[in-house]
Amino acid sequence: MLIFLSFLRISFSQETGNFKGIVKAKETGEVLIGAHVILKKDPSIGTVTNTEGEFSILLKPGNYFFVISFTNMKTDTVSVIIVGGKTVERIIELRPYTIVFDEIEITAGKFEKNIEDLTFSIDVIQPQLIENKNTRSINTILDLVPGLNILDEEPQLRGGSGFTMGVGSKVAILVDDMPILSGDAGRPYWEFIPVENIEQIEIIKGASSVLSGASALSGAIYIRTAFPKLDPLTKVNVYTGFYSAPRDKSQKWWDDYPYITGANFLHSRQIGNLDLVLGGNVNFDHGFIGSPRPGPHVNDTITNFSDKQMASRRARFNFNIRRRSKKIEGLNFGLNGNFMIDKSNLVIAWLDDTTNFFRAYPGGVVLRNRFMFYADPYINFYSNIGVKHSLKARVMYNDNKMSNDQLNQTLSIYGDYQFRKNFVNLNDLEFIFGMSNQYVSCHDEMYMGSGSPNNKMQNFSLYLQIEKKFWNAINISLGTRTEYYSMNDTIKEFKPIFRVGTSIKLMQETYMRASFGQGYRFPTITERYIRTSFGSFGVFDNPYLKPEYSWNAEVGFKQGFKFGNYFGYFDIAAFWQEYSNTIEYLFGFWDSTYTFAVAGFKFVNTGKSRILGLDISVTGQARLNDYTYLNGIIGYNYILPEALEPDMIFAHDYNPGGKTEFSYNSTSIDPSRRILKYRFLHTIKADIELIFKEFAFGFSLKYFSKMENLDKAIEEFEDVTKKSGGSLQPVYYMNYFNHHNNGNLIMDGRISYKFLEHHKIALIINNFLNRTYSLRPLKAEQMRTVMLQYSLEI
Repeated sequence: MLIFLSFLRISFSQETGNFKGIVKAKETGEVLIGAHVILKKDPSIGTVTNTEGEFSILLKPGNYFFVISFTNMKTDTVSVIIVGGKTVERIIELRPYTIVFDEIEITAGKFEKNIEDLTFSIDVIQPQLIENKNTRSINTILDLVPGLNILDEEPQLRGGSGFTMGVGSKVAILVDDMPILSGDAGRPYWEFIPVENIEQIEIIKGASSVLSGASALSGAIYIRTAFPKLDPLTKVNVYTGFYSAPRDKSQKWWDDYPYITGANFLHSRQIGNLDLVLGGNVNFDHGFIGSPRPGPHVNDTITNFSDKQMASRRARFNFNIRRRSKKIEGLNFGLNGNFMIDKSNLVIAWLDDTTNFFRAYPGGVVLRNRFMFYADPYINFYSNIGVKHSLKARVMYNDNKMSNDQLNQTLSIYGDYQFRKNFVNLNDLEFIFGMSNQYVSCHDEMYMGSGSPNNKMQNFSLYLQIEKKFWNAINISLGTRTEYYSMNDTIKEFKPIFRVGTSIKLMQETYMRASFGQGYRFPTITERYIRTSFGSFGVFDNPYLKPEYSWNAEVGFKQGFKFGNYFGYFDIAAFWQEYSNTIEYLFGFWDSTYTFAVAGFKFVNTGKSRILGLDISVTGQARLNDYTYLNGIIGYNYILPEALEPDMIFAHDYNPGGKTEFSYNSTSIDPSRRILKYRFLHTIKADIELIFKEFAFGFSLKYFSKMENLDKAIEEFEDVTKKSGGSLQPVYYMNYFNHHNNGNLIMDGRISYKFLEHHKIALIINNFLNRTYSLRPLKAEQMRTVMLQYSLEI
């Protein structure tokens, strides 16, 4: 801390300078009365323009960045150099607000950039869509992003992973630039993310380990929480609704009211130099999956639950506190926190593919009682010479009591220091250097594959990134990261990785980008050491699992367009990703020395793989008249995921017919095209909203093509259970795969009405055609839900 504070340069005797100017509308030249001129690093410093559109601010000598904003105009950022005793004058012209991306500022690449200056592909979600969709868990809104599929809580970007039950995510997920994945399993905590207080979500596509850490093998999701603006804000959202009965009435297992109800709130305000945000959520969910019903000869003592026990409840409270120092200019520090108690379930498989489509398999569901929290202390210092120091930490704890007599207690401690410098004398060369460390300690009897229920992992990394813009048209970015891992003080791994990218402004509103980046992911404690059973099948440990590597190359093109009153962007990107030591979650009959399960899943390295693909999206807004607007985004993603070593023997299993060598060809239902398992080759995502006066009408669409390939052992295990004479609960899937695996089109709708300025009521219907469908083997997706939402904002 003493080293950190030694950078602070304080001057009490320097003569002040003056920054003054006028703010106008660019197209009309009209002066803008009441425009905000705010210091970017300290929102408490600023002013508003007078009746002549003029402003004036006294400042100490140094470099400053100011944000200028006005209602229905695009926000602009200007930099000024203040010299003591002198005045800097500017005429600032703001353009009319046309499309949503024009004023988006991206922080996911470490530097704050406009979206057209980025060297990688990115999608952005704004908080309005999160609220309009009545988002109760952030994964449901992320599933609208082209190229990103949330498959059974697991994020899949551009086909970078198959089905892994959410374990060992190959997509890094960060809240306020710090990881939110579970320390032991690398599983996303979607329901733990404060949906009521999100400033912006940024989704980076392609290997992003240099920018985002080792988990970002195929991409990263950055979630930024919001701090108070100049005006206080209070929001309350109350919702209630229900699950519709399935189309096939024989699949309806409940005889009570299938409720969904809850509320969230947010209050943010500035109190002098203190920024305060308070938020929370409660949610009560009847659930759409019923309890198991074992066969007459199956003794199920583990999941002998009632239907009422399958309901879930959640309560969460979060806060952000920031103090802006009065004595030391540019210094701020604070603490963010989030607490959650949760009762929920984790369903592994359905009971069958017909009448019991929406019931759990005996032994294939776990009830969870969780207490979780994180606390994020931080301190930032911005100097007048263009230097920023940032020191932040996260202490995250999860206490998870499960119905199969399992207890998981995981402590994760993360710290990050970052130095950032803008070299004005080198034509605004931007430089970042940082270091981070994460320590994980876990107690869980499921991890006895290591020889002990107590396991720990340590990760230390150094990263460096340089960015430079030439001739106000070409942006070059270079970065490197070095990762060191240690697991249980015995397994150690060291790996450097690199990335390079460029973006070029070819002409007005025409941009091209190209990038190359490497990825690296170290296996989690769960992937190496989990050993447990779920009814007739289990999950098997693999203590020899190796880290996986990747590289991603892409070329992208972004074109702005205007057709009448419709403004927008067309974006297309072609990408090539290759993986080594690809980790897949495979089903098989494993070593006969295991006695806790007949067959099940295991994490194994399957060799090299490649994914070629194409991303296409169109985003825009139309102003049809003074009170009618149309907003929309539509995207298409195509992937060709191939196994590059289909004959490589990567494991052995012990099926009833004898010992079998495991290769891609021998374990696939259809190896003819070498398509990787559990992938969709084509996906389409779209969201369109029409605003007419106080009404808003929204429509969302998701299309997934058929699943091309899966584990052959699922078919073999189904045969074994059917021939067991009832001693094993039969597994039913292949009939569904052969007759219903034809692709899925899911549509959602919403309508809202705003009244009395601060009030809004909305009706939201998800899966309004009430389609019965499955996206991953043995897992039913939600039927139709109908929600009524009331919102108050003051």
